[in-house]
Amino acid sequence: MRENRRIRKKKKERLNNRMALMGVTLVVMSLAAAVHLKGIELRQKDADYRYREEELAAQVAAEEARAQELEEYRIYVQTKEYIEKVAKEKLGLVNKDEILLKPSEKK
Repeated sequence: MRENRRIRKKKKERLNNRMALMGVTLVVMSLAAAVHLKGIELRQKDADYRYREEELAAQVAAEEARAQELEEYRIYVQTKEYIEKVAKEKLGLVNKDEILLKPSEKK
């Protein structure tokens, strides 16, 4: 009888050990699956952020080029050539040594 108890106790311990091992295995596999899914999500976010970063870099380059053009235009506006051009086009002024010829209107 004692022998039977010992055998039953060992079987019960083995069953408990197997159940514990299965439980630990299940937990580890669940964690591995969760980590894998989160890794996929993070890789997608990383790709999205890289694409956004490239777009923003292109916008920065375009704005820097535009700023350069505006700076060149600001310098051009301060030249005598620009002032004469505006005076001729908008105000109809001429230099002292220029002769203004207008076409005659035929009716």
